[in-house]
Amino acid sequence: MNPYEIIADRLSKADSLDELTKGLEHLLSGGYAVWEDGELYSIRQLVAKVNGLKIEIYSNEHPPPHFHIKGGGINASFSILDCQHLEGEVGSREKALIEWWHSKGKNKLIEIWNKTRPSDCPVGPINT
Repeated sequence: MNPYEIIADRLSKADSLDELTKGLEHLLSGGYAVWEDGELYSIRQLVAKVNGLKIEIYSNEHPPPHFHIKGGGINASFSILDCQHLEGEVGSREKALIEWWHSKGKNKLIEIWNKTRPSDCPVGPINT
């Protein structure tokens, strides 16, 4: 079962209003939304979180395909295709390290981006 099916299953098997309330609280605070076709999706895909540093890819995103890095004095976004710094704050040392990291992990970032594209996402999959 995928994570969305697990949530739906838990809600359908809830035995009390308290369990239903906990389910709704999880949805409201957990970064979920519903597409026009009624499908549940996660607003962002947390690629990784280590020692307060988060790398995220959002599902309902604007072009170009990109990832966000937050933590350690960084709050910036970068293109998945070429690691261009799109916006936000990042020092030159950290930017160079992110570019090196990107050169080693670009294929995995593309894979994660493509796996998280909902059917009616305004930005489709990356074709390489």
